Amino acid sequence: MDNWMLILGMLAITFATRYSLFAFPDLRFPPLLRQALHYVPTAVLTAIVVPGMLLPDGEHWALRWDNAYLLAGLATLCIAVLTRHLLATIGGGLLVFFLLRWALGQV
Repeated sequence: MDNWMLILGMLAITFATRYSLFAFPDLRFPPLLRQALHYVPTAVLTAIVVPGMLLPDGEHWALRWDNAYLLAGLATLCIAVLTRHLLATIGGGLLVFFLLRWALGQV
């Protein structure tokens, strides 16, 4: 019963937050809040990617030179800064990652 209450509560909160934008179409956010919302995708993506780079097994820190996840992540960051091209960043990052995995014998 507790699980169902939890699920229904999460459903209500999710629905309320998403529906509110449709229910109040004339709602305007203050400039400071709009500026802050601009950084949300970057923060969310960072929160997803960085733990995978630093804790590839999910338990232990891997700040070593044989961590293909960390090295490929840093290389991908460099590609993104230099090219500012999404497809080049994704393709280059994947290429570097798989080449590192192969070179380090982790395939």
